[in-house]
Amino acid sequence: MNFPFYIAKRYTVSFSKSSAINIITGIASLGIIVGACALFVVLSVFSGLRDFSLSFSNDFDPDLKITNTLGKSLVVSDQQEKEIKAIDGVVSYSKTIEERVLFLYNGKEVVTYLKGVDSLYSKVNNVEKSLYLGNWLQPNSPEVVIGHGIFQKLSLSFDYSIPLEVYVPKPGKGAIDPKQAFNVSKILPTGIYAVSEELDNKYVFADLGLAQELLQFKPNQVSGIEFKLKSGANQGAISDQLQTIFAHKITIKNREQMNDSLYKMLNTEQTALYLIFTLVIILTLFTLAGAIIMLIIDKQKNLKTLYNLGVEVKNLRKIFLLQGTILTVVGGSIGLALGIGIVLLQQEFLLVMITSSMPYPVIFNIENVLLVLATIFTLGFISSLIASSRVTKKLLE
Repeated sequence: MNFPFYIAKRYTVSFSKSSAINIITGIASLGIIVGACALFVVLSVFSGLRDFSLSFSNDFDPDLKITNTLGKSLVVSDQQEKEIKAIDGVVSYSKTIEERVLFLYNGKEVVTYLKGVDSLYSKVNNVEKSLYLGNWLQPNSPEVVIGHGIFQKLSLSFDYSIPLEVYVPKPGKGAIDPKQAFNVSKILPTGIYAVSEELDNKYVFADLGLAQELLQFKPNQVSGIEFKLKSGANQGAISDQLQTIFAHKITIKNREQMNDSLYKMLNTEQTALYLIFTLVIILTLFTLAGAIIMLIIDKQKNLKTLYNLGVEVKNLRKIFLLQGTILTVVGGSIGLALGIGIVLLQQEFLLVMITSSMPYPVIFNIENVLLVLATIFTLGFISSLIASSRVTKKLLE
């Protein structure tokens, strides 16, 4: 057996004659256990909250979306559609139109986005799952599906005796009679969706043909195309093929790029949370370093004896480095096991609830396990290395 490891193991499992050292060592070990457990639980909770937050946008955002780089609209030819259908990895695609317009109802008005969608839209985005009331719109009809926030702002009802009107500015320049400045259409709300406060106030979904008519678009003219891809599909390769089809005149965004600010915010919050708890663990490991230094002083006579017998200083340092590492590995492993247990219990039995019907979201993933292990073991090793450096020739002479 390796000599320094043998001595380190003996020092770890046996009690010191000094009760103060035993207490401090116990506190350090408990701190490592609690720190590892808390870090893993917090990371798992944040992973759950992250997925919960992103699930709102995932119902509305496709895997990929293309728009015209040089303008607000895109003309899609029959040949281009044929080539799109031939791309391996594309499950479905939907042509869409987005434009800010004015909605009027019973003297109230709201300016928000009219989103024209074709009959394939529900196959690309899981928007029908978010319907709060009513039904999804029918193709080639004046029906619309409205966000819950817009519905409340307009004080809408399904009483069609009061019309809901949409006003879209006519394209072109020059002086126009205000009465003729807008394309106007009466529309019928048939459904209400509810996802999040932001999205509930953003969109009114309408048939693609109605949106094209209001914006005076051609039948093959749209704002963009949204894609649903097969699981595990190569987004890069598909993007390259789309750029070739549209002669590199399009901008392609994936779901993360479409929600760039949201992803940045979540990543920043996760990093800040990790750093805060890492700081707490660092403070805890000061106790470990203190316990090792006190043990070095307590074992000074034994160390002098070993030194006089020919044991090198580096091997004596290694004893306490290994002791600190053992305490860190054991404490970190116990804490991580407790953290995993807490997370799995929450997943299985829903012990903590946000509301009476919504459990606190947690997600167990191996990345968090590896991150906690790497953090605890690295910081524990550094702390033990610093403390063991107190073993010097001057101390032993």
